[in-house]
Amino acid sequence: MTKAALDAPVDIGIVIYPGALMSAIYGLTDMFQVAGMQAAEHSETAPQVRVSHWHLQEDGSVRKMFESQPGTGEKLMALILPPTLNDLPVGRRMGSLPGWIRARHAEGTTICSVCGGAYLLAETGLASGRTITTHWSHQELIASRYGDVGVNTDKLIIDEGDIMTAGGMMAWINLGLKLVDRLMGSSVMLATARFMLVDPGAREQSYYATFSPKLDHGDTVILKIQHWLHGTNVKGLTLLAMAERAGLGERTFLRRFQKATGINPTEYCQRLRIAKSRELLERSHMTIEQVAWQSGYEDPKTYRKVFRKILGLTPAEYRIRFSLGRGQPAALPA
Repeated sequence: MTKAALDAPVDIGIVIYPGALMSAIYGLTDMFQVAGMQAAEHSETAPQVRVSHWHLQEDGSVRKMFESQPGTGEKLMALILPPTLNDLPVGRRMGSLPGWIRARHAEGTTICSVCGGAYLLAETGLASGRTITTHWSHQELIASRYGDVGVNTDKLIIDEGDIMTAGGMMAWINLGLKLVDRLMGSSVMLATARFMLVDPGAREQSYYATFSPKLDHGDTVILKIQHWLHGTNVKGLTLLAMAERAGLGERTFLRRFQKATGINPTEYCQRLRIAKSRELLERSHMTIEQVAWQSGYEDPKTYRKVFRKILGLTPAEYRIRFSLGRGQPAALPA
């Protein structure tokens, strides 16, 4: 690589649309500035990053309103669609922005979305036939509004090279570090994370998701069973017992339960048990074996297996990350 190539900054754009989360926009801008400082200190080969902000105007056009260094063109290495809290970036009010984003993608720009920015990505059509991630509260609406877009909210980051999506509102931190790693190298990324006191380690959005069962499906028989399950001990509860309580045959109950809630009764009960065990792991000092028993599992090995399948980490790992009583005596390891 020539010195001229090394001297040329890599350009990252951030889109600003009505309702976009300004803390994420300015946070990413600051992160890339820190990365530039760390690159100058820790690497002789890493390029600098030049950041630009692209505003959606009232007339529907897109205009560059900020650049961290003069000379940024529209040939961007990456373009970030930031999160939003309430106003979804969809419909006519987005003006020419979806088409402008498509044009940048056609030029070779990696398009990145965070949280609610996934709606804007879907509006461009670039997510068609792909699987993306976003905050779990957006999953059903995106899946229903854009039928050809797959959504996996267990993942914090899904990187397909030309399209990169990040999960919840604060996942801009992970996305920013991912881009620093890609564009400036791992040593600069790690130095940036250390400087900003953020965790560069692997984690998934499933660690933080809570079980929020679907209750607005309109099947009153299944809804009554759901309410009963939430108020009873599901330990040892069989499909036959649930079907009999609902006054339905097993096959009919299974079909209606799955249609109403999106998951089968067995998985539903497992998620209820794991939700209870998470609270015990966070707030109590029971051993893992005691937590398993209190959560309805007679076999701790089965409990650990189900816990890891649903959350992506072991009960002991979960306790280390999320226990509210870290200053108290530690529980036995799993």
